[in-house]
Amino acid sequence: MIDDVEDLKCLSGKILVLGVSGSIAAYKSADLASEFRKAGAEVFVVMTESATRFISPLTMGTLSRNPVSVSLWDEEKNWQPGHIELADQADLFVVAPATANQIANFTHGNCPDLLSSIYLATPAPILIAPAMNGKMFEHPATAGNREILSERGVCFVEPVVGELACGYEGVGKMAPVEEIFSRAVKLLS
Repeated sequence: MIDDVEDLKCLSGKILVLGVSGSIAAYKSADLASEFRKAGAEVFVVMTESATRFISPLTMGTLSRNPVSVSLWDEEKNWQPGHIELADQADLFVVAPATANQIANFTHGNCPDLLSSIYLATPAPILIAPAMNGKMFEHPATAGNREILSERGVCFVEPVVGELACGYEGVGKMAPVEEIFSRAVKLLS
C-alpha cells in the first residue's frame, strides 16, 4: 500500500485519530491503522462501544501501538479532558467505518460517545468512510446528513457497490483500505 516515498514523508510524524464505529466493516480498520503506522504516523484509535462488538480494542491497540479510547469515563485518570487534548493534537481525523448513526451524530452535534465528542472538538481535516446497508446509505436523511457535512468541509470516501453483510447487493460497502489511505495522504499533502 505504501508505494511512494512521498506518502511516507507526508504521514511521518503526523497524528491521526482513527475513529471506528459499529459496523461489520470495523475489521478493515485494523489494516488501516497498521498502514498509517507503517507510514510513520502516530495513530490513536477511538472506538464506539458498538465497534468493540466487531473488533477488539486489544487488536487496534496492538496495531496502532497506542492505547485505544472507548469511553469518556476512561478520562477519570487525568484532570485534563483527554478527548479535547486528542482533538487539538490531531493532524487528521479519519472515521472508517462510519455508520449512519455516527454520521447523524456528527451532523447534528450529538455527543453520546467519545468519538462524537472528539469530532465536535477537532479543528483537523476530517475524512469519513461510510459503511452501511444500501437502503440506509441512500435514505434521504443519510444523504442530507452527508450533504451538510460536505458543506462544512468534511471529506468522504464513498462506499462501493458489492455484496453487503445483510445479504443485499448494492452500494454501502466501505471503500477499500487503499483508497481511504490514499485520500488521507492527499488531505495531508
